[in-house]
Amino acid sequence: QVQLVESGGGLAQAGGSLKLSCAASGRSANINWMAWYRQAPGKERELVAAITNGGSANYALSVKGRFAISRDIFKNTVNLQMTRLKPEDTATYYCNTYLEGNDYWGQGTQVTVSA
Repeated sequence: QVQLVESGGGLAQAGGSLKLSCAASGRSANINWMAWYRQAPGKERELVAAITNGGSANYALSVKGRFAISRDIFKNTVNLQMTRLKPEDTATYYCNTYLEGNDYWGQGTQVTVSA
């Protein structure tokens, strides 16, 4: 079992910044990658960014150049630094990982960007 707990998020104005953090616990020593997803009301959950333990990252086109994902293997955390926020970034953001046949999700943290 892996537990994921997100923190950060909140309210920001367009053009502003927010940082999300996710801490993994439990059988987290075997995690090879972690990711951030988001889900806006009435829309499907979508991948925002993912990163491997080696530091290879990929991003959704909509956030590339504005968001940065980082991973601390020793602390077992993954962060998402969000800059130049847009109202369309408003969503619930979820931390995610996959281990030994199981998909793990955090409880979600709300990000609201006002115009």
